[in-house]
Amino acid sequence: MAQAPDAPVVLRVAGRPVGGYVTRPELPDRLSPRPFLHPVTTLAGTAVTELSPADHTHHLGVGVAVPDVEGHNFWGGRTYVRDRGPTELANHGVQRHTGFPLCDPDGFVEELRWTAAGTELLRERRTVAATGLTGTAWALDFTFSLTNATPDPVTIGSPATNGRPGAAYGGFFWRARKEDRAPDAFTATAEGEAEVHGGRADWLALAGRDWTLVFAGATDATRRDPWFVRTAEYPGVGSSLASAERLVIAPGDTAVRRVVTVVADGRLGRAEAAALVRKAVTQ
Repeated sequence: MAQAPDAPVVLRVAGRPVGGYVTRPELPDRLSPRPFLHPVTTLAGTAVTELSPADHTHHLGVGVAVPDVEGHNFWGGRTYVRDRGPTELANHGVQRHTGFPLCDPDGFVEELRWTAAGTELLRERRTVAATGLTGTAWALDFTFSLTNATPDPVTIGSPATNGRPGAAYGGFFWRARKEDRAPDAFTATAEGEAEVHGGRADWLALAGRDWTLVFAGATDATRRDPWFVRTAEYPGVGSSLASAERLVIAPGDTAVRRVVTVVADGRLGRAEAAALVRKAVTQ
C-alpha cells in the first residue's frame, strides 16, 4: 500500500514493534542527513541502536553511510584527506527519501536520491523486512541497490582507500548501544575486535550485556566485502564497500548489497548464532 512520505514507519514482528524508521530527519548538513532505523529493539524491548551519540554524532542507528562518493561525504563528520588526516570540509551529501512503492508493518521498499552540491549522484532502492525466527529472536533483512545516475563513472571510497589503514568503513552500518562494558565480537573461527575487524566471514556476532546481533552477508558480492568492526572505542559493525580499492559504478550500472541481521535477546554462543543466521538467510 502507498504511504505518505513523512508518515512514521514502525516495523513489527508478530504485532510487536521492533524498529522505527525515520525518512526525513531534520539534521545539520555536517551529519549528512539520511534515513535511518532507530530505535531497533529485541523482542523483549531491549534497545540495540544509538542515535547521534556524543562520541560520534553522525552515527545514526542502522542505515547506509558512505564517507566518499566522488569526494562527497555521505557518512557525516570530518572527511579523511590523504596526507592531512580528518578534515572539516563543506562536502556533505544528502540521501533524500522520495517515496515508498511498498510499505507494510513487516517491511518496506523505499526510493532515495543521493545528492551533493546540487547534483544527483546515485539513485537507491532500499528493501527492508522484519521476520520472526524464535520467541527471542527476529531478523532484519536489509538490501540496498545503488545506481549511477550520472553520465560518467561514479566511484566510492573510504578512508582506507584514501590512505588511512584499517578504516575501510562505508556501506551498511549498525551503530549499537554503548554499555559500561564493551561488547564481544566473534565469528565462527575468530574472536575479538583485532581478529575479526577487516576480515571476511559468513557471519559476525556482536554480543552485549543481554543482547546479541549476528550479521551475515546474504549475497556473494556482500560476502566478499570485509567486516568493519569496533568494540573498544564504540560498538559498531559495517560491511565495507571499498576496502582495498575504490568501488566503480559505471553509468547506469547498479551495485547491490544485502545484509541480514539476527536480533536476539540474551548472549548467544557460536552454535546458537550460526543456527539462527542460517535460518534467517534461508527462509
